[in-house]
Amino acid sequence: MVILNRIYTRTGDDGTTALGSGERRPKYDLRIAAYGTVDETNAALGVVRLHLSQAPALDAMLGLIQNDLFDLGADLAVPQREGKAERLRVLASQVERLERDIDRLNADLQPLNSFVLPGGTPAAAYLHLARTICRRAERIMVELASQPNEPVGDAAIQYMNRLSDFLFIASRTANGNGVGDVLWVPGQNR
Repeated sequence: MVILNRIYTRTGDDGTTALGSGERRPKYDLRIAAYGTVDETNAALGVVRLHLSQAPALDAMLGLIQNDLFDLGADLAVPQREGKAERLRVLASQVERLERDIDRLNADLQPLNSFVLPGGTPAAAYLHLARTICRRAERIMVELASQPNEPVGDAAIQYMNRLSDFLFIASRTANGNGVGDVLWVPGQNR
């Protein structure tokens, strides 16, 4: 259980922050950037959900995802090290749930013959914004994982990869199952 009874601590005034393990890192550290960008993805999903009163099934899926993203932040905040007690980790089952949700939503969509521009309904536009933030988080996580002694779980990276796919499909769902998609027309403005 997390207890937050004091919001400011002043411990970060020197430009560092603590990982869940207690280790201090500079605020520009890749691990901090990774879970900070996961948090940014989560915040964008909060904005999306403001526009889903008419789509309770999609809203419920995003509610589960928001909780998963906190799990992912906790996973990243405590690097897995040999000999250390196991902490909260993203699991393959969470990735599999995302895949089932992608398949469920995608079944109602017509195939695309062009790329989709961010737009349409407010929910769809914000889903595209969340998708791009998610992709940035994934890139940072992959870069972090490539560093010596900076483990990142495979399931965590897979989750973010699937999440960006989910958010794309969800944007089409929010656009009336693709009817309101704004399609790219190559060279239209020449």
